[in-house]
Amino acid sequence: MMAMDGTDPGSIQPQPAGRLVHHPQFPSQWIASRTVDVWLPPGYEQGGWRFPVLYMHDGQNLFDAKTSYIGVDWGMAEAIERLMAQGRVEGAIVVGIWCTDLRKREYLPQIPIESSKWARSRTKALYGGPPLSDGYLRFLVDELKPYVDAHYRTQPEREGTFVMGSSMGGLISIYALCEYPQVFYGAGCLSTHWPAARKWMIAYLRETLPAPGAHRIYFDHGTEALDASYASYQRQVDRVMAAAGYRRGKDWMTQVFAGAEHSERAWRERVHIPLEFLLAPRPG
Repeated sequence: MMAMDGTDPGSIQPQPAGRLVHHPQFPSQWIASRTVDVWLPPGYEQGGWRFPVLYMHDGQNLFDAKTSYIGVDWGMAEAIERLMAQGRVEGAIVVGIWCTDLRKREYLPQIPIESSKWARSRTKALYGGPPLSDGYLRFLVDELKPYVDAHYRTQPEREGTFVMGSSMGGLISIYALCEYPQVFYGAGCLSTHWPAARKWMIAYLRETLPAPGAHRIYFDHGTEALDASYASYQRQVDRVMAAAGYRRGKDWMTQVFAGAEHSERAWRERVHIPLEFLLAPRPG
């Protein structure tokens, strides 16, 4: 029996899964070399299409439980493949940037911290030195992105470029969009670790947040463990977003997940929500 399009149902094959490309010791003049993973979505191998690119921090936690902190990965491949199968997104290339021992200093927003002598002193005492995030972003924007755009079929323009992370990876994601609004269209910030930058980050966002209408920004947090300390900060950020003219549910989303903890397990359960919000096709 033939289907309406003339194909034999018994011959229909499932869509191919995505493919992970491993780049060990990716070099940089701005930061220490590190592993970078590039995940190519289903359909990439067939050629012809260009895909948006999602740059993600803590790349070792995204695809493989064996390299994740707690033995549970984000399930990024499964989440995007499922959204593609449901027709909710058209797919994306995911670039997972592995962290190093300097993770906290590389992810801590530099300009807000350097605005305060007390904040600089606190950062040195807690993390062993000043923030290194401006160099990390130079690596991402000036070295890694040009390489990815040259070697993979990307949508290199701003509207095809996104950044996402959790905890301090959430901090560096919103910082990246604010420092390079001409590069990044959207930022996904899960369980953003606001206490690391406190009032200095709130003031920075108030002064530096790009004008609405050309970006999508996602925030969330749970209510358990470390996430329980984020609510008051997130409410302040939400007020900044609203005052700047961002429209909740349109170009900005903040979600609270009751009972959710601070872990890859929790982010795996809800990562489809920021993925769909950021990657959904733009209207007309």
